[in-house]
Amino acid sequence: MTERALPKTHSSPSISRAAAGALIEAVRNEAAVAGFDVATAVTDSGGHLVAFERTDGTPFLAAEVAVDKAWTAASFRLATHTWNSLVTDPRVAPLAHHPRLMAVGGGFPLFDDGVCVGGLGISGGTAQ
Repeated sequence: MTERALPKTHSSPSISRAAAGALIEAVRNEAAVAGFDVATAVTDSGGHLVAFERTDGTPFLAAEVAVDKAWTAASFRLATHTWNSLVTDPRVAPLAHHPRLMAVGGGFPLFDDGVCVGGLGISGGTAQ
């Protein structure tokens, strides 16, 4: 009987720096049209920061919130606005106390061909 070697690593697709930069530019342009300043963060699929921008006039707290929204979205592959209803479940409620979990709108997982490649976090405006 021959043993089959198990793989020791796997490839994990991730958003490119160029795509992250283009996404930040698109968010900045839309926020300008809407009339508000934003902090925008893009993470890879592991929640590590790939790109970030904070427009002039954006409150400094928005910067940290944007990064945590992107982290939350990439981590669970769920939009952050869904967490408000999830943490009402007693089995999930303890996660609400995690220091990086952002249970407010503005965080979105980024998918490419059905595979999560990162997270987007936008802070400074409204959830819409």
